[in-house]
Amino acid sequence: MENRILHSVTGLFHSADEITQAAKEVNKAGYKKFDIHTPYPVHGLEKAMKLKRSTLGYIAFILSAIGAISAILLMWWTMSVSYPLNISGKPFFSLPAFVPIMFELAVLTASVVGVVLMLTIFFRFPNHSHPLHDTEYMKAVSSDKYGMVIESDDPQFDIDKAKSFLSSIGATDIGEVYWDNNELTAKKTIFDKKFIFGLVGLAIIVSGGTYWLLNKAMFKEPFNWMMYQQKLSAQSPTTFFKDGFSMREPVEGTVARGYMPYPYPADSAVLAEKYLVNPLEPTVANLNAGKAKFNTFCSPCHDYHGTGQSRLNGQFPNPPSLQSDRVRNWKDGHIFHIITMGQNTMPSYAKTVNETERWQIVLYVRALERAMNAKLEDLK
Repeated sequence: MENRILHSVTGLFHSADEITQAAKEVNKAGYKKFDIHTPYPVHGLEKAMKLKRSTLGYIAFILSAIGAISAILLMWWTMSVSYPLNISGKPFFSLPAFVPIMFELAVLTASVVGVVLMLTIFFRFPNHSHPLHDTEYMKAVSSDKYGMVIESDDPQFDIDKAKSFLSSIGATDIGEVYWDNNELTAKKTIFDKKFIFGLVGLAIIVSGGTYWLLNKAMFKEPFNWMMYQQKLSAQSPTTFFKDGFSMREPVEGTVARGYMPYPYPADSAVLAEKYLVNPLEPTVANLNAGKAKFNTFCSPCHDYHGTGQSRLNGQFPNPPSLQSDRVRNWKDGHIFHIITMGQNTMPSYAKTVNETERWQIVLYVRALERAMNAKLEDLK
């Protein structure tokens, strides 16, 4: 017994109220190196022990802020500076679209870096070997008892005084806990060669198994039927047709069931202007719908007011102004025809907006022309 090194003196209590009062008493007695163990969290015990607020929460907040700021800076630089893309005239930097990535990176940074800091700095590479493990004291406080430990390296520790103090505050089963030789000589195993090589080997096995499963096993019978099925892949060559193209134009002269093709060819704007009449009334609903479609599909080139001052910053030729006398003198069918078939560098929007939406756009263009060229009687 004389050769063994004392770790602490322990005592057991029978209720949460007793252990809370004991925590207050041990602070009054001046002990600093003590700890309390309970089978479940006891509300208010941290105040009785006079525990300081953990800095881990502040560090996690700083890490999450670093992650969120890094995410938004990366996305801003990529989308707005390094490689800006004009997507239907939408702004290069739109914060709501970036929020999910900011949140994910904030959580990931706080959790991963926080765990690394806990293991390396806060706990200083903790070892699982500890003298309290497998003791009768630990078995009791893990079940239905409440325990207090006064460690031997406390500045005012004296084994007899510590036992007497625990007895005076109502502790029972007061005992001593000693270090074992293997606990004193235990080394940190995180840098052990076997542990490191084990991690590397495990990473190789998991990576290799995942690769084999997803790239080999999934394509063996009967799982290869989706890859080798009889099909045509878009923009891929094929041997089925003589020209080798898998993407086919509709058979000339055929009409899909339930579909009425547009009757005027691209160079027949005069015929469209003569025979096409807008079937819609300029109601508030139709004008609002036309405005929404115009702002989405037309305004990137034609500007929000139809002036032709493109918002594409020279990435595409500027179109003619919709406010010119020439366009304002066109009939509705002419504008509808251009939207449907395209003109010059403007592509067809027939597949993008349906027939009703095209007529709504025409109504809104007329409203823009009237607003930008208002007459005196319009102000009355």
